[in-house]
Amino acid sequence: MKTKILFILLFAGLSGYAQNPTDNYFRLTRTGFNEKNAYETTGFVEQYFRVPGNTGFNASIHYVENILKKAGFVEQKQNEFEAPLTYRIEKRAMKNNTWEPVDANIDIVGEPQPLISFKTNRNMIPINCVSTPVGGVTANVVFIEKINPAEIEKMDLKGKILFSENNPSRLLQIATKAGAIGVLGYSMPKYTQPEIHQTSIQFGSMKANSEVWTLLLSYTAKEKLKASCLKGETKLKVNIQTKIYPSEELTIVANVKGSVNPTERFVFSAHVQEPGANDNASGVGTLAEMARLTAELYQAKKISPKRTLTFLWGDEIVSTRRYITEDTTRAKGILWGMSLDMVGEDTKKTGGSFLIEKMPDPSAIWTRGTDKHTEWGAGDVGEKELFPHYFNDFIFDICKTQGKFANWTVNYNPFEGGSDHTPFLQHKIPGLLMWHFTDVFYHTDNDRIDKVSPTEMKNVGISGLTAAYTLISADESTATATVSQVKADALVRLKTEFELSKKAIAEGKAAADEKHIIEVWCKWYVDALATINKMPVKTETTRVGSAIKFATNEIEKQAKVYLEELK
Repeated sequence: MKTKILFILLFAGLSGYAQNPTDNYFRLTRTGFNEKNAYETTGFVEQYFRVPGNTGFNASIHYVENILKKAGFVEQKQNEFEAPLTYRIEKRAMKNNTWEPVDANIDIVGEPQPLISFKTNRNMIPINCVSTPVGGVTANVVFIEKINPAEIEKMDLKGKILFSENNPSRLLQIATKAGAIGVLGYSMPKYTQPEIHQTSIQFGSMKANSEVWTLLLSYTAKEKLKASCLKGETKLKVNIQTKIYPSEELTIVANVKGSVNPTERFVFSAHVQEPGANDNASGVGTLAEMARLTAELYQAKKISPKRTLTFLWGDEIVSTRRYITEDTTRAKGILWGMSLDMVGEDTKKTGGSFLIEKMPDPSAIWTRGTDKHTEWGAGDVGEKELFPHYFNDFIFDICKTQGKFANWTVNYNPFEGGSDHTPFLQHKIPGLLMWHFTDVFYHTDNDRIDKVSPTEMKNVGISGLTAAYTLISADESTATATVSQVKADALVRLKTEFELSKKAIAEGKAAADEKHIIEVWCKWYVDALATINKMPVKTETTRVGSAIKFATNEIEKQAKVYLEELK
């Protein structure tokens, strides 16, 4: 009799695994995601230099609103659960004025062509820069090769323009004291390859309400102006037009109501501000199409979410953090967070690779083997900051499945921080980042629509939605399949780390230190497995718990073998 019951339970488990819901969700998202829609939205958004509260930012929010309305989302009146598909625009008064660029030109007096123009380099005007008087100003340039504050203070800069090969913000205070009317500077990191991409300028900002303006130069403009200054006296005509005015900050939030546990949710976030196409018009466009498709599938009764799916567009980190902190009851129900930031890159043009930035796991402490950080740089992660959870492997495996299907390259990087996934993690909510790096056009005015790939956005959208649909309606079969997946990933990781540690010991590293790395990885995966218990919308049996115990034993047993072999 026991044998028969065991066979029935085993068959039920295998049946549940065979009927993996991700297969169906992949079919729906691959068929339904319209990359042309995502690309069109990206094109609309990227035409603007977007700062919270300014014309371009608000126009982008309302463009998304129109997509939601056409898709069937209704404006929320009382609460977000008053209808199956709702959206709201949150409006908040801004403490400081908003800002937007209008036009700018720098001409070397006597030269027929402008040194640089806003028409080709919209990042030349730093955020918060004021306008020059109508018609512009004409003044001599003082070129400084080395910054020495004491020496600069002795110089006669009254009515002149200060120029150096440094970020102008470093000279603003000194220049103001010395009576200069403006500062010209240059600041491009090596990974942007400025000597190859000579017209690029990374966007920047300056102190608000400054009496002295600053402008940024491309490599080409910087070299030309430097050569002119070294030849002799150089005079410039500078014309800057910007708008600075009071406004309100907008955030748009859309919800697809869960039918069983509506207070539990998966939250997608895409920031609107910044001037680029990939960063982050592509995130806005991809997420808008994801929301549209979700509404379509819901209304056609092809998906039936058991938990709520939330889509959020706003100011990077600020809007996401506020969404978490303003309503503590709501925050308790956020089970997963996902940031879409720079998700549309044509990798052949930008050099960036699609990446999933993992929640803090031991690779953020011991980055070795094939693990590597991007040019963004490592975050400050210690063992106390580790965040064991199945979410890392779950999302990566979903993306790898889509990668295999679509011949799409999928990679990952250890935790670094700096986007909308960070607030989730800071509040103990599982959060991941989908992005591309290292991108030679990152934050530059060459990050335009011609660097965006509709196919890349489709692959990201398909992967994100398939993962979200699976999790918001997960049952015990989904959870047990995830246990098997995470266990397999853990065993692969432990083997990799064992081989690396064995080699490290042979090269003279302390065996105790290398054993500790294996122990931390083992514990991380054991703790990650435990989090799968909360995956099912409803717990009906002890099947998931039993699967976790079995997988845990296998991982710990294998880790023990490796530890005994490390001497």
